[in-house]
Amino acid sequence: VQLQASGGGLVQAGGSLRLSCAASGLPFSSYGMAWFRQAPGIEREFVAAISWSGDSTYYAASVKGRFTISRDNAKNTVYLQMNSLKPEDTAVYYCAVDRRPYYRGSTYTVRDMNYWGKGTLVTVSS
Repeated sequence: VQLQASGGGLVQAGGSLRLSCAASGLPFSSYGMAWFRQAPGIEREFVAAISWSGDSTYYAASVKGRFTISRDNAKNTVYLQMNSLKPEDTAVYYCAVDRRPYYRGSTYTVRDMNYWGKGTLVTVSS
């Protein structure tokens, strides 16, 4: 399984970025996908998740209303649209695959993921 994340970069506060994560080597449409982030000195934290079918999405309170997760099962790709970015959003962002096929719950934690991308750096300047 390979996950290739892209789209990170440097942006001013209030700006937008769109992250992409292309997956290969797995039945993509059978698994939920999630984004996590990790800032220096801080544990990796949940950002957003989307169910295997794409009909359910979940967000951390800190990003709800500003970030949107989506997926295109035909392209084996998950996206994270990030708007109204803040300096505290600065982190390395990781996409991950949920280990539970056809999961219909709302809990997505680091331990629930079994494959991780290498991460893409997002830096928001004030």
